[in-house]
Amino acid sequence: MIDEFVRSVEATLFASDEPLTVADIQAHVGEGDVEAALQSLAEHYGGRGIELVERAGRWHFQTAPDLAHLLRRTREEPRRLSRAATETLAIIAYHEPVSRAEIEAIRGVQISKGTLDVLMEANWVRTAGRRESPGRPLLYATTEAFLSHFGLASRRDLPGIDDLKAAGLLDPLDETLFQALGDEQLESEAEED
Repeated sequence: MIDEFVRSVEATLFASDEPLTVADIQAHVGEGDVEAALQSLAEHYGGRGIELVERAGRWHFQTAPDLAHLLRRTREEPRRLSRAATETLAIIAYHEPVSRAEIEAIRGVQISKGTLDVLMEANWVRTAGRRESPGRPLLYATTEAFLSHFGLASRRDLPGIDDLKAAGLLDPLDETLFQALGDEQLESEAEED
């Protein structure tokens, strides 16, 4: 049976985000034999999935060395989108389904294939068929992963111009462009209805 003082030492070590010295532990738990409590805990956790260890005079819990391989994962570095990719993603989100030529017309510059590739690799954009027009251009749309990543239930939850203004995300040039885009979107939605 583990007594209350040993439990308090255990809780202090568990809650700490860094290894603690005996003095650090003593400051948290008050009077008592911290070293005896640490020895008791080290014996209790010996041979388990986690163990209590002392390194350079500091105590902490760690995964048992023979099980560490189970917890290793490759860490994906978050990828920052370029301005071109961000603009392209916004155009696709607000105007889907949209062709490459339409994206370029809205942005006013050509987009590289790499820009769309980055968005497709992130699983935020997908091909959505072909337009029934000369050349049958590919159409692009957002994915469920896009909605999930940005915390949206549907495209209707995308921020409007008033939301973007309130957040200070529009400068006067962007505001004019966004207003033009919004007008086009409203017209296309009216045509769909």
